[in-house]
Amino acid sequence: MALTTTTLASAVAITDVSIVVASATGFAAGNFVLIDQEVMKVAQNYLSGTTIPVLRGQDGSQTTTHKASTNVITGVGSDETMNAQQVVQFPETRARDILSYSAAGAITLPIPGTDMVAVINGTGALAMTLAAPTKDMDGSIMTVIGNGKAAHTLSLPAGVGLGAGGSGVDVGTFAAGAQQAVVLMAANGVWVPYPSFFGGTSLANITVTWA
Repeated sequence: MALTTTTLASAVAITDVSIVVASATGFAAGNFVLIDQEVMKVAQNYLSGTTIPVLRGQDGSQTTTHKASTNVITGVGSDETMNAQQVVQFPETRARDILSYSAAGAITLPIPGTDMVAVINGTGALAMTLAAPTKDMDGSIMTVIGNGKAAHTLSLPAGVGLGAGGSGVDVGTFAAGAQQAVVLMAANGVWVPYPSFFGGTSLANITVTWA
């Protein structure tokens, strides 16, 4: 059973014991629910409808308020990242994993609730790919950095691109003259770029060009 994503139809107060969602598809008694960084569980008395009774602050997460239109992800414990062992205990200081790559291929996505740094090794250009983030990864930061001067390429899902901008921005090419990095944040199933510093031609060697 795959994860299901919908949105909040109305805001959630810190004392609420139910949530109202735009679509009840995928919700069932006992399912986990993830909104922002709060983990909830659908109450056993839930039968149907878009008003979902929930148990708040599950798996060590903090009970907090949530705005209308915020993404809501639901699934059973065996569904990908809804496993309690993976969504449990969101830390006050976010965890950050670092993985190095010395050959062309796919970059590992961060686990929801954490960030990831992908270090591209060497001075030979490597063709790297980065899959779209899942919606439960909202807020996760992916940094791709070269530790040597090379014209690496970073391909996002074809036709989707940065911030769902399309085929014109789905392949980034690192300049060969210096080391660069690109920083992306997951939001609603796409990678959104952090603002980059742009200036005169002297910055040509530290720019990742997207096309």
